[in-house]
Amino acid sequence: MSTGTLLAIIIPIVVVLALIAVAASLLTRRRRLRGRFGPEYDRTVEGADSRRAAERELRAREKRHDALDIKPLPVGARERYTQEWSSVQQEFVDRPEDAVHDADRLVTSLMHERGYPTEGFEQQAEDLSVRHGRTLEHYRAAHEVETLSTRSRATTEQLRGAMVHYRALFDELLSDGGRAPHASS
Repeated sequence: MSTGTLLAIIIPIVVVLALIAVAASLLTRRRRLRGRFGPEYDRTVEGADSRRAAERELRAREKRHDALDIKPLPVGARERYTQEWSSVQQEFVDRPEDAVHDADRLVTSLMHERGYPTEGFEQQAEDLSVRHGRTLEHYRAAHEVETLSTRSRATTEQLRGAMVHYRALFDELLSDGGRAPHASS
């Protein structure tokens, strides 16, 4: 067999193998991102111009998150937050709007003490999405009702739902202190 014939056989095989390797790498990365971000992966893809742009955004979130100093809560702080949450829940009976605002402040305070920046809701949501993507929809729903409540447009049932949503993220942030951060791939 001539060299030209061998090259004509080998080059297409190498190209096909390279394409398979690239495709496998992309699928692995996509699965990792989807597993890490949960529903936030789909939400980000829906809001982006392309899947590639969304995945680039999610990787940027991971990089920003990795630079944060997220720390576990000491036992005393956990107990203090648990007591504060109980007070907020009791407040709901007589002053539901105030309780929702206090729940928002308490969650923000807990995030800050854990090491998350708290400079605005969207940035908070992006930072939380890296390790708390599965409860992030709770936070978004609670924040939406809290915003309605600020304008006195939330019903008591919506306020009750907001408390449930805040509680989901609160519990996860509170109990998450001992978990090691995920390694980036």
